[in-house]
Amino acid sequence: MDAEILDPVIVEQVRAVIARIPAGRVATYGDVADISRAPSARMVGRVLQNGHDLPWQRVLRANGTCAPHLADEQLSLLAAEGVPSVEGKVDLRKYRWEEAVPEQPDEPQLGLF
Repeated sequence: MDAEILDPVIVEQVRAVIARIPAGRVATYGDVADISRAPSARMVGRVLQNGHDLPWQRVLRANGTCAPHLADEQLSLLAAEGVPSVEGKVDLRKYRWEEAVPEQPDEPQLGLF
């Protein structure tokens, strides 16, 4: 799937979400897909292949790691923004963008019966 054949509206939605991730914070490909209403995390990766003008370094895999071919550069850029890594992994509990964190219910959800 090439970015050229992607729905341009969805591409722009994905780009807008990535552009909003602040320095010092990260989101996962899945987070970006959920917020932008893109059909998949994989599509977010495709958009980023042509998104060199975006803060691409702030988008990580669901386990807090980088794609291996980008890891050194990405972790260096994140460290410069104050996002450390340990053994190639960013602590998503601490550095995940607040808008990407699913809201937790205040009280436990009880069954209907």
